Amino acid sequence: MTTTTAAPAATAVRSRPKKSKLGWNLIGLLVFVVVGFPVYWMLNTAFKPARDAIDPNPRFFPRTFTLENFRRALDIADFWGPVGRSLLVSSVVVVIGIAVGLLAALAISRFAFRGRKIVIVGILAVQMVPLVAMIIPVFLLLNDLGQYDKLSGLVITYLTFILPFTVWTLRGFIVNIPKELEEAAMVDGCSRTSAFIRVVFPLLAPGMVATSVYGFIQAWNEYLYALMLMSQQNQTATVWLSNFSTKHGTEFAPMMAGSTMMAVPIVILFLLVQRKMAAGLTAGAVKG
Repeated sequence: MTTTTAAPAATAVRSRPKKSKLGWNLIGLLVFVVVGFPVYWMLNTAFKPARDAIDPNPRFFPRTFTLENFRRALDIADFWGPVGRSLLVSSVVVVIGIAVGLLAALAISRFAFRGRKIVIVGILAVQMVPLVAMIIPVFLLLNDLGQYDKLSGLVITYLTFILPFTVWTLRGFIVNIPKELEEAAMVDGCSRTSAFIRVVFPLLAPGMVATSVYGFIQAWNEYLYALMLMSQQNQTATVWLSNFSTKHGTEFAPMMAGSTMMAVPIVILFLLVQRKMAAGLTAGAVKG
């Protein structure tokens, strides 16, 4: 009698994890569809004829494919100039942000000094300020410094919101690395600097890669400051897309083609560092 009742109970227990796993898989699939559909529709519109892009009854799958939209996107205005400027600005911002942010994150994570908590709260407070609220002060400051309509001025501006993000993110990764590793290296004869370079830095590399990628994306996709602080001759890639909106309407198909070409550098960057990105995202997820 006991054996008969135990078998159905064991079967029910085994079936629960399967149902739970199926439910989470369905939720994950739904999230993927919701997040991925805009990207699919961008590609769909980029490769369909321009007349089909404004069809009041759009098709989920295009009837014909064409590269005319990409030719139109390259002809409507200079493309490589804005893309090159965006790559330059984003790369310089990431390099400076990582170099300065790493030192700042190391200081607030490993050293106790007066005003340390105030610095941490200040970093959080800066990230809470809306970017649109700083347009006029930033414009006046750059104008006084002679940096208006210059790429160096745009780099300085981007650092004001990317650097706090970098410091806060790297702090989480550094805190997650036990201090005992550095202390053991120092006992073995390493200086504090040598212990950081030989022990902490290799463990921190995935976190630096993840932070660099997200900082690059923020600088690459920024539109408001690039529009307000740069002239038509020095426009970046995001501002370049506004050339498709005129008083006669918006050319949606070439705009989507331009957006697709703009997304290529980010996709390539993710493909190159995807393993480091995954390791970095999990490395700072425990504490800090």
